[in-house]
Amino acid sequence: MLPMMLVISIVMGIVPLLGIAWTIATGTITTVDGLFMSLILLTLSAVFFLNAYWELRDRGALAFLDKKKVAAATPKVTTQVASKETPKATAPAAPANVAPQNKDPKPEEGEG
Repeated sequence: MLPMMLVISIVMGIVPLLGIAWTIATGTITTVDGLFMSLILLTLSAVFFLNAYWELRDRGALAFLDKKKVAAATPKVTTQVASKETPKATAPAAPANVAPQNKDPKPEEGEG
């Protein structure tokens, strides 16, 4: 059975939507009062449905929506394809305008 907080959140999310339907049915949606009443009711409905969403997510009922966890749970099978060419090692390219530098600042003296 669903927890009581989830049931209350879903019911309290539907009631404001019924209020909007009543505002449309009576024709007061075209007034400023009807417009603001609809916006307030939509906000209330969104808050309660967001609470219901969080409750369902915490219980794991919405696991099918999380694509990252589903992809991580299924192992990827890869096969090695033999190629006819062998990879060649490449050396990094040297800068073109750089003069070679001496590593030793003092030249070695001859014997003596």
